[in-house]
Amino acid sequence: FPQQVKLWASAFGGEMKSISAKYSGSQLLQKKYKEFERAVRVEEIDGLRLVKRLAQDMEEMFHKKAQAMKRLVEAAEEAHLQHEEDADLQYEYFNAVLINEVNEEGNSVELGGEFILQPNDHFNNLSVNLSLSVVQVPTNMYNKDSAIVNGVYWSEALNKVFVDNFEKDPSLIWQYFGSAKGFFRQYPGIKWKPDEHGVIAFDCRNRKWYIQAATSPKNVVILVDVSGSMKGLRLTIAKQTVSSILDTLGDDDFFNIIAYNEELHYVEPCLNGTLVQADVTNKDHFREHLDKLFAQGIGMLDVGLTEAFNLLSDFNETGRGSECSQAIMLVTDGAVDTYDAIFAKYNWPDRKVQ
Repeated sequence: FPQQVKLWASAFGGEMKSISAKYSGSQLLQKKYKEFERAVRVEEIDGLRLVKRLAQDMEEMFHKKAQAMKRLVEAAEEAHLQHEEDADLQYEYFNAVLINEVNEEGNSVELGGEFILQPNDHFNNLSVNLSLSVVQVPTNMYNKDSAIVNGVYWSEALNKVFVDNFEKDPSLIWQYFGSAKGFFRQYPGIKWKPDEHGVIAFDCRNRKWYIQAATSPKNVVILVDVSGSMKGLRLTIAKQTVSSILDTLGDDDFFNIIAYNEELHYVEPCLNGTLVQADVTNKDHFREHLDKLFAQGIGMLDVGLTEAFNLLSDFNETGRGSECSQAIMLVTDGAVDTYDAIFAKYNWPDRKVQ
């Protein structure tokens, strides 16, 4: 950015000089140009070196963030491993909604208590606590449920890691932990305020980042039966089913759709033999092509399964996608065989594809 300013200033200086020469009688323009000229210098920039330095800085930044995340993961796993569930556990924690709240007698409410908050420029001047995290529980859940209390108890171990991470990398902003039980631990601690109805609808388990982490990336081949038996309503239902499957896929997933009868028909012929990222654009594009499917002929599922297994295998060799989660999804009105020979050849004994 400073270099852009310098170049802009240089260009502006040249234009000012041209104007002053054209209107030589204007002493004011000449004076302004001379003042401007003394404050500007032109430097030659090595673009390649600049890009390399930028790439190195970005690599270091992402490395720091990855290390912070790794420390949190390790601490969470260890704390959970050491904890023994106690159905009768009683534990007072700082609830994000109840902190600094008092009852009619002026006493702190349960799960509240005095929680020091101070404005901080690094967090958009919000009032935060850099020493402790807070716990948010969705309004529709009981904040003293046994599963919640046990999870909050062992996850207190993350407080120290939150603070250490921030000390090691002050560029960090929010750090948090989302639990499958529903509670959300956030650092630095901050007070949450419900809406006008007294409700906080936020549930970490519905957030995109949680869903992607919980489900893990996956490669999916969807096989659609377009044989003669699928005519009419069955094909309509099949198309809607495929569309619903696409809704469950996220940006980290890869997929393709193959229709089959006695032959194979890639729904998008231009993407024959590969998988594509399940982003919004690609999913919408495939939905448009689903309308072009029509039912005829004989359904030969063995041909479709063979193609699907080979497609997943070939795609894994590219180094993209996920080797851990692979699936073949079949949309049909019924299969006439178990196809054990195909599964034995491509998927047994490891059963890597679900």
